[in-house]
Amino acid sequence: VAASEFYTKGAPAPYDLNFKTTPNDGSQKLTGAQLADLYTKFCADYPVVSIEDPFDQDDWEAYAAMTAKAGEGLQIVGDDLLVTNPVRVKSAIEGKCCNSLLLKVNQ
Repeated sequence: VAASEFYTKGAPAPYDLNFKTTPNDGSQKLTGAQLADLYTKFCADYPVVSIEDPFDQDDWEAYAAMTAKAGEGLQIVGDDLLVTNPVRVKSAIEGKCCNSLLLKVNQ
């Protein structure tokens, strides 16, 4: 998904699904919880088995909530979240923020 591309830090509804449209009326802005609900609906309607980077790389709370909600039947990949950084991987494990990672040995 690469949700960091349509994330605005500090906004009440930071995920703007209409971020490429100008002018933008803000009607497609979602909170992390709302975005997680949208992903859950997609997974119910379509045979989705994996979502990579569903939230901004620093939205730990949204990652943890999504993993708790849908992590049993869905692979939630923390690529940008983890960036093969041992400190971030440890934090993600402790916070149960994702259930899979991309290991990039060149990073």
